[in-house]
Amino acid sequence: MVPFKVDLSKKVIAITGAGGIICGEFAKALAECGAKVALLDINYDAAKAKADEIGANAYAVKCNCLDKQSIIEAKEEIAKKFGKVNYLINGAGGNNPRASTDNETMTPDLEGVKDFFKLEESGLKFVFDLNITSAFLVTQVFAEDMVKTGGNIINISSMNAFRPLTKIPAYSAAKAGISNFTQWLAVHFAPCGIRCNAIAPGFFVTNQNRDLLFNKDGTPTPRTGKILSATPMKKFGEISDLIGALLWLSDDNASGFVTGTVIPVDGGFSAYSGV
Repeated sequence: MVPFKVDLSKKVIAITGAGGIICGEFAKALAECGAKVALLDINYDAAKAKADEIGANAYAVKCNCLDKQSIIEAKEEIAKKFGKVNYLINGAGGNNPRASTDNETMTPDLEGVKDFFKLEESGLKFVFDLNITSAFLVTQVFAEDMVKTGGNIINISSMNAFRPLTKIPAYSAAKAGISNFTQWLAVHFAPCGIRCNAIAPGFFVTNQNRDLLFNKDGTPTPRTGKILSATPMKKFGEISDLIGALLWLSDDNASGFVTGTVIPVDGGFSAYSGV
């Protein structure tokens, strides 16, 4: 159930990473507002399940966002089903254990700990590709049609872009890159009537981070305690908390002069200094 409705009946929307929790709910909300929504994911079954739940306004497409030919084929498939895309959400992304440390701060000579010096180059490249390269390639493919008709691009950034979190240097740096890329795109495409903004979620419980936030018995981990103590509203966000910002940015009448912004939806995390 959306908090309010906007008219998106003329929007054909491509959403990458749409088999996941956040972008799957984005697809549902946008379709409820009348948009034709293509759910792109390398995990076709996950995208198909979401699309089937949504109904006729949704269509699942298997797409590898790191393979330009796969993206081009996805674009052609969407065009046959719904027409040309005029709204893109770059939601594909994530972290990888190979690019994460065990320790929050450096402790020299600590045995059995994966510290900064043990992080794998392959993990670093994987995380950057998954977040930065995917957004770059997908935007290259889909924005080509928008330069003639105008359009809307929304990237998914993160709190890590404002303040890097401990243990995840590659993911933090990659999301900072997404925020910067958002601003670059906004300037570059402004003469073409394409707006580009980003949503930066705070802390939400998803499939990717559940094991970091809760033990197997359901009790919160020490990291959860740190997160909530640094979040003035003292809770995790619900996916529904993101929908209002999404719909506002989606509506050209409501946010038509908004471009190049990164909107935090974080319970005050980015505003809190800790004292």
